Amino acid sequence: MIAFSASPTTTLDSAGGRCMYEQVDRLREMGPAVPVQLPEGVGAWSVTRGDVVRMLLTHPGVSRNLKKNVPSYQPGSVPWLSPWVDVDSMATAEGKEHARLRKLITPAFSPRRVDAMGSQLEKLTTRLLDDLEQQPGDAVVDLHDAFSYRVPTEMICDLFGVPADQRPEVLRLFRAVGETDVPEAESIAVYQALVAEMHTLIDTKRRDPGDDLASFLIAAHEEGGEQPLTEHELISTLLLLIGGGSTTTINLIDHTVRELLARPDQLRALQAAPERWSHAIDESLRIHCPVMHLPMRWATEDIDLGESVVIRAGDAILIAYGAHGRDPGIHDAPDVFDIDREDKDHIAFGLGAHFCPGSRLALLEARVALPALFERFPRLELAVAPEGIEPERTFIGNGITSLPVRLHHK
Repeated sequence: MIAFSASPTTTLDSAGGRCMYEQVDRLREMGPAVPVQLPEGVGAWSVTRGDVVRMLLTHPGVSRNLKKNVPSYQPGSVPWLSPWVDVDSMATAEGKEHARLRKLITPAFSPRRVDAMGSQLEKLTTRLLDDLEQQPGDAVVDLHDAFSYRVPTEMICDLFGVPADQRPEVLRLFRAVGETDVPEAESIAVYQALVAEMHTLIDTKRRDPGDDLASFLIAAHEEGGEQPLTEHELISTLLLLIGGGSTTTINLIDHTVRELLARPDQLRALQAAPERWSHAIDESLRIHCPVMHLPMRWATEDIDLGESVVIRAGDAILIAYGAHGRDPGIHDAPDVFDIDREDKDHIAFGLGAHFCPGSRLALLEARVALPALFERFPRLELAVAPEGIEPERTFIGNGITSLPVRLHHK
């Protein structure tokens, strides 16, 4: 068990979607940080006020590394948390260790290399739209499975050289690992299976290396000079980049499509001025941050937030990235999607040293996929009411399970 200095006042809900947003709003009203109960008896401070979120994301007394800051913790003792805290990657490293690991990855996501992926993205998007066009125009199609899900997952699998026969299982497990409303035994099985899949990928690339990022990381592990990647760092980095490089962009595309189909006037404005697509993407990232909470941070010192709230050294801190853009103290009418909003400030890609290195690729994927979708299917419409779209059951991600539409292309 992980020690916690406070008594939780509420249990964090894993219902996702509107229920998650409503709970975040209630927690914001309760204080600058609120002690909450997480699965398997883990207590944490929930932080949902935008100004406090920003402050703690760059606070010197807050660390991402559980193993170094909570010596009593035993890796594997909290199965749902293991994929987030039992790894050794950029996500958990600090200082020089973080800089060393990030230095390996940054060149792969440089502006020049990412921009060069544009033609590959256009070809992928065209192929997926061609496949969709084979469907009857009045049939109900799940756009999530057929398009939103496939654009970023196929791109990231190509980037890492994941073999075609391994992709379905790898992607299934990455979706499952973010679910927080599952039995303990299932959490253990999913994480073990995911690690096993990474070992399979590594073995495949050792036998047959290619011009891909997985082969590059394996070389950095085996020929990395004075500070090579350890085996655990290699596995952890693959988990971080393949998972983080796909699920977040899936959510971005899904949410943007749903919002625009529910607001045809804003969609028409974008179709009349395609240069404004970045406005829709930024607004989507603000109102529907692809990740609501990213477990977890740990206080390395006492932090007084005022209002009689003190986070004690060793306490877990669960920062709500998605709460910042929905804070009425920062944005007017924060629950309204509006591409004309002047201030679309968001922290969907983080802040400071841990700012997401793959953000440029995610934005490129959305900027290519979304205009192409609506150009090909200008009469696209939702097959259900916007509020009838089912969310994923988790408080970590902010995704949906399906996006039923009618293409109306014939």
